[in-house]
Amino acid sequence: MKALTNLWVKQYTMKQRIKDRVRNVLTNEKGQGMVEYGLILALISVVVIVMLTGIGQNLLNRFTDVNNNLTPNTSSTPGS
Repeated sequence: MKALTNLWVKQYTMKQRIKDRVRNVLTNEKGQGMVEYGLILALISVVVIVMLTGIGQNLLNRFTDVNNNLTPNTSSTPGS
């Protein structure tokens, strides 16, 4: 009878340990904050890339216009 009781106690404590470990895994929030910061950083990076792409094209067009206006017109020759 004592052996049966010991076996039951071991089985019960084993079940409790498993339940406790599963509960700890499911309620563990370590690293959750880092994942959130990573997602925010990724979103900010995408927004910055999109903005710089648009601004870069606009700046290229403006510098091209300035360059075209500063370059002497070679189609008219002096003395013609």
